[in-house]
Amino acid sequence: MLRFLIVRILSAIPVLFLLSVVTFAIIQAPPGDYGDYIRSQLMNQGGATAEEAEIQAEAYRQANGLNDPLPVQYFNWVKGIVTRFDFGHSLYYNKPVGDVVAERLPRTIALALTCHILATILGITLGVVAATRQYSWVDTLFGFVSFLGMTIPRFLLAIIIMYILVFRIGVQEIGSFNSVKFGGQPWSWAKFVDLLAHVWPVIFIATLGGLAYNMRVMRANLLDVLNAQYVETARAKGLPERAVIMKHAVPNALHPLIAYQGVALPYMLTGEIEVAIVFGLATVGPAIVGSMAVGDVWVTATFVMVLAATLIVGNIIADLLLALVDPRVRLGGARE
Repeated sequence: MLRFLIVRILSAIPVLFLLSVVTFAIIQAPPGDYGDYIRSQLMNQGGATAEEAEIQAEAYRQANGLNDPLPVQYFNWVKGIVTRFDFGHSLYYNKPVGDVVAERLPRTIALALTCHILATILGITLGVVAATRQYSWVDTLFGFVSFLGMTIPRFLLAIIIMYILVFRIGVQEIGSFNSVKFGGQPWSWAKFVDLLAHVWPVIFIATLGGLAYNMRVMRANLLDVLNAQYVETARAKGLPERAVIMKHAVPNALHPLIAYQGVALPYMLTGEIEVAIVFGLATVGPAIVGSMAVGDVWVTATFVMVLAATLIVGNIIADLLLALVDPRVRLGGARE
């Protein structure tokens, strides 16, 4: 197991390197940079002429290395990460990119993990219930819920919920984690309840998609397992139906879902990102969109690399969990 873990971590290094190259190239592909944003701001809000704005924008590009060739910019960025764990300086936020990541990433991961845990527990539970009650009204209802969860776009559902909250219910504070009255106050039960009142749409929408997938896969797998020969043998031996399902059928039906955990966390991250953009929450999503709009390449590249790293880490964790759950799995041909 340790050998497998070491090999997977080492193999992830060239993958991250290739992803960083591709990411950096794609981000830099569109025309324009942060100097263009400065020029437009000077002309639209500062009253500068086009010539004056261009001079100042060019001076900014020269001072911050934006005129360097792309390979040079990429090398300086990677060199800073490897040697100093420095992800660069955010041009828009005017502070280190690490500070921007440290401010927004924990909130995003906390929301994504909450959605992931809820989607996994509820999805597996509802999938077991649906499979053991095949073709009943419960199975039909759960099937309809899973269909809605997998087909309705998350951003559309976020817009619908926002419309209801703002124009039908009259909610005033949208786009923040807490009400104004809790600003700067230490954490308390009242502040936590207020936090849930603000972020529940994000949790609900992101959880719904993952729950729908988990429920459909669990139902289909469990129906196949329940018809297996060893399950019939367990029933013939007189074991209670509950023991047959929970001790013999369910553990074997979980294998595809465990393997799916490798992409589940990035899926939840993207789901949270979509909804957070609609609601304007200070998480990774609005930061990525905002940095791309103004050409703040270091923020965009760093956040995209973080999302790629979660995919790699998720796959490693999924492989380890699958090996622990299923004793038949042999990693690298090693003996246990």
